[in-house]
Amino acid sequence: MNILEKIVQHKKKEVAERKSLYPVSLLEKTIYYNTPVVSLKKYLTRSDKLGVIAEFKRKSPSKPAINLYAKVEKVSIEYMQAGASALSILTDKDFFGGSLADLTEARKYNFCPILRKDFIIDEYQLLEAKSAGADAVLLIAECLEKEQVKNLAATANGLGLEVLMEIHDMSGLEKLNSHIDVLGVNNRDLRVFKTDIQNSVNIASQIPAGQIKISESGIRTAEDIVTLLNAGFDGFLIGEQFMKNADPGRACSELIHQVYQLQNS
Repeated sequence: MNILEKIVQHKKKEVAERKSLYPVSLLEKTIYYNTPVVSLKKYLTRSDKLGVIAEFKRKSPSKPAINLYAKVEKVSIEYMQAGASALSILTDKDFFGGSLADLTEARKYNFCPILRKDFIIDEYQLLEAKSAGADAVLLIAECLEKEQVKNLAATANGLGLEVLMEIHDMSGLEKLNSHIDVLGVNNRDLRVFKTDIQNSVNIASQIPAGQIKISESGIRTAEDIVTLLNAGFDGFLIGEQFMKNADPGRACSELIHQVYQLQNS
């Protein structure tokens, strides 16, 4: 069993448990449930922003300790002050050290789009995302069937949430549908957790024209971002590169500044 399969197997048990603890009627009572979302799609295409989706995560299966004691309030605010276009909040507890409480905490202090980053396999998790204050959700094509992607994406849209569908290879493009707002190309192979940004470059030309697209994982330098911009990407999801620093917000600011310097040189 690879890492992705292990995570999904555990997620099924976790979702079943959460359903029993937090009924839908309870989720629908939060102050965020009926609040209009902020469009991730629009923020990624703003001319005054670079398209960085700055991620908050404490650990991952490949790095058990990235930044275990980081504070969501501080880091999220500093990301936005640094010029990020949106936030990505890891809400998986067991493998990434996150929680829905982290997302709600970020929502309290920020007006930008917030992505719920998790392994979504059930419509219940979409209701959780809305109730916690998310604007968008991640659907990982590699762990969902084509029909599942379509149904979950349609349900998310019905709740007002935007959908980022993540693929790792060309085969994932077959799962694209009209409910997908943003397409993400993950440079990390979730089966073995190895990364290579060339993966995004290779797939870019096969993505339908007009589709808003981002590159995810393994983005470390300003040169990486310029390469991806030249390949046609609208945004860049970056987490570990920022979070491994004592000051993630400053790391984000410096990278964005370096990109602008390169573009103007």
